[in-house]
Amino acid sequence: MELWLTRAGSHGEFEQKFLDEGRIYLTWDELGEDLSKLDNRQCLLELLEQTYPNEKLKRLQNHSSQIWPFVKTMQAGDWVVLPSKKQPVVYVGKITEDYVHNAKGPDPFFHWRSVEWFGQEIPRSHFGQDLLYSFGAFMTICRIRRNNALLRLQAMHKSGWQAENTKSVIQHTGQSTNHDADDVSGDDGFDFNLADLAKQQVVSLIEQKFKGHELTRLVGAILRAQGYTIWQSPEGADGGADILASNGMMGFGSQTICVEVKSGTGTVDRPTVDKLLGAMSKFNADHGLFVAWGGFKQNVQKDMASSFFRLRLWSQDDLLDELFAVYDKLDDELKAQLPLKRVWTVVAADD
Repeated sequence: MELWLTRAGSHGEFEQKFLDEGRIYLTWDELGEDLSKLDNRQCLLELLEQTYPNEKLKRLQNHSSQIWPFVKTMQAGDWVVLPSKKQPVVYVGKITEDYVHNAKGPDPFFHWRSVEWFGQEIPRSHFGQDLLYSFGAFMTICRIRRNNALLRLQAMHKSGWQAENTKSVIQHTGQSTNHDADDVSGDDGFDFNLADLAKQQVVSLIEQKFKGHELTRLVGAILRAQGYTIWQSPEGADGGADILASNGMMGFGSQTICVEVKSGTGTVDRPTVDKLLGAMSKFNADHGLFVAWGGFKQNVQKDMASSFFRLRLWSQDDLLDELFAVYDKLDDELKAQLPLKRVWTVVAADD
C-alpha cells in the first residue's frame, strides 16, 4: 500500500468535482489518448512531445514522472491526500478501482481513478509539520513515503482524525515533528513549494500567538489598517458580533460592517453563517464579514451567492492575504508579536 499526493488544479479549481464525483483526475489539457496502452515512459514522453510541441523537454519529463505513476503504479487500496487550495483542510481517500480512460472527456477529464473520500475536511493543523512539508510538494501527483507518512495517517484515522501528538509521531517515526524543510526531500525526489512552506510558518505563528479572542484583535487591526473605525467586543459573549466597523470620519461613514470571527480549526456550516445575517439586522449593519480560521463547509460559498452584495467570507488564506497587504500599516506592538519580512526569490520554471 502506498500514499499519494494529488492536486485538483493549480488553484483548486477542480476540487469540488474531485470530491463530489469520488474521483481523482489527470488534468492535463488535450491529453485524450488511452495511456494504459503505452509500453514504457519513453512512449509517454514521445506522446507528450507530440501533444505539447512548444514545451521544453525538462518540463515534459516532469509531467511524465507524474502521469506514469497515475496510470501504471497506483493500485486499488492505496491512499491519497488532497490538500485543499480553498480551505485550510486536507481530504484523505482510498483508491477503489483501476485506471479508467474515457476518450469523450470532456477535456481535461479523460483519465481518472475512483476514490472513496473517507477523511473529510481534516484541519491542516492536525498534521505534523513534516507531513505538511510533504503536502507542499510542487508536484500535482507524487508518492509520499518520508517519515512513515502512511502509518501516521492510518493512526490518525483510527483516532477519528484527532491531531497528531509528539508521542504518536515518535511511535511511528522514532523522531519528533520539528524538522526543517531540507530534511524532507521525498523518496521520489520532488521539490517543495517554498511559498507554501513560508505561509505555513506564518499560520503556525498566528495559531500560537492569536488564539481565541486574540484572533479577533488581529482582524480588528487589519480593518483599522484598511481605514475603518471599529468597535470590538470584550472577550466572552459578543451579542452576535465580534467587531463593528465603519468608514468615514470617526466611523460615521455610509459603509457599516458587522464582523464575526471564529478562531477554531473546525469548518463553519451554513446555519452558523446565517446567524451573522441576523446580527446584521440587529446592529443595523449593511454588510457582514465572517472570518473562519478553519474555513467553511463544502458548498457554503456557493450557497451564500445570493448574499454576495451583503456578505463576505474570509477563510485562512483570505485573512493572510489581507494581513500581508496592510502589514506595514499595523502598529509596532502587533508587529512585534507577528514579525514578518518580505523575501524575493527566483521562481522555478515549472511554477
